[in-house]
Amino acid sequence: MKKIVELNGKKYKRLPIQTHKIGFGEELTPLLEKYVKAHLKKGDWVAVSEKVVSVCHNHVRHLSTVKAGWLAKLIVKGVKKYPKDIGYSRPEKMQVAVERAGYPRILTAMVLGSIGKLFGIHGIFWIVAGNRVSEIDGFNPDAMYPYTEYVMLPPEEPEKIVQELEEKLGHPVVMVDGNNVNVEIIAQSRGVPHHEKISRLILLDNPLGQDQELTPFLIVRETP
Repeated sequence: MKKIVELNGKKYKRLPIQTHKIGFGEELTPLLEKYVKAHLKKGDWVAVSEKVVSVCHNHVRHLSTVKAGWLAKLIVKGVKKYPKDIGYSRPEKMQVAVERAGYPRILTAMVLGSIGKLFGIHGIFWIVAGNRVSEIDGFNPDAMYPYTEYVMLPPEEPEKIVQELEEKLGHPVVMVDGNNVNVEIIAQSRGVPHHEKISRLILLDNPLGQDQELTPFLIVRETP
């Protein structure tokens, strides 16, 4: 991970903050106050992993509660496989998406997505499926135990969460969905001094360490 990235003539230092292995149901605000607050300076903003928000809110499902159906098994056969990321190659994870979006919508997404691929257009499946299914994370055998056995669902009202965190922490907060394939900004509080597109570019190499690194929080600081 590069400690400093340059964008539009400005330099941004990224400072990952290490924590303990955060457990399900832990309070998010006290964690930020314990590990992050002492390191903050004027003008800093904080990037928070969407995954850790879901863990803290207990917005998760255990593998034992999911039974992959025929549709999930069918869809994963056509899902793109990535060498360093499980993505949606596991039927149980796709089953969670099917249940979240509903069978009719997922079927439509599958058909339209397949047609789109014939014309070289990718991503239609996720757009049509909607319901933030692209943010579902988990059932990853390479993750730390017990995260290997859980799927993390998208946090409810992410905009409200980051705004409340900004008010309690005294610094802007950005919620990030990052992996080895892509990085997306889920929400950012009103105090962030630039557009979400800029936040995404600053974090595009996914500097948040959400597994063995134990760095689910990151301070971003503009430097001379």
